[in-house]
Amino acid sequence: MAKRVLAIGIEPGSADYSAFPQLAPELVRSHIDAQLLRLTDLGYDVTSCLIDLDETAEAVVASALREASFDCVVIGAGLREPKERLLLFEKVLNLVHQLAPNTAICFNTNPADTAEAVQRWIEP
Repeated sequence: MAKRVLAIGIEPGSADYSAFPQLAPELVRSHIDAQLLRLTDLGYDVTSCLIDLDETAEAVVASALREASFDCVVIGAGLREPKERLLLFEKVLNLVHQLAPNTAICFNTNPADTAEAVQRWIEP
């Protein structure tokens, strides 16, 4: 049976790219889609959980964590930077800890290295 992965990240259209002028929503979306496809091709069962930057973010993450059990949760770099998102990052991390305490947690460094982050913690 394939290992299940939950990929949590910021909805590309909701992100502020002022600190990263080389990025745009379309580029980030294409990287996300490519990484999800790559994970699937590697044998993982992947669920995407893209969140907005408003009060619904926690509910969306909690709902995804309650709908299935996962072997690994990867939390995207967009939740960790810029520092103004620190509180949201902490809330997401604590939800994962609370609702999926036996699940590996990993972090990508950009939208194009999600598969490598997952592979550090679980095999398909």
